[in-house]
Amino acid sequence: MLNRFTDHPATVNETYLQHMGMAFGFGGRMLLGSLACFVHGFFPWLCLTRGSDTIRTLHRRMVTHRTVRAADTAAVAAGD
Repeated sequence: MLNRFTDHPATVNETYLQHMGMAFGFGGRMLLGSLACFVHGFFPWLCLTRGSDTIRTLHRRMVTHRTVRAADTAAVAAGD
């Protein structure tokens, strides 16, 4: 059961707490980006690029600048 807390973070070379911090950081940025999109929807002259800037920044952090190990799919499938 404890492996569920550490297996996935290990695939991105993080501890459980590091992974939690990253997830909270991503979630906070997504929340701000989404709020900016709502503001932009009501007032099109405000927050012109905040949503797309947020997406680009998060993509860069998550996909292009992260070291990832291959997940052990057999262990994940057996644990589900």
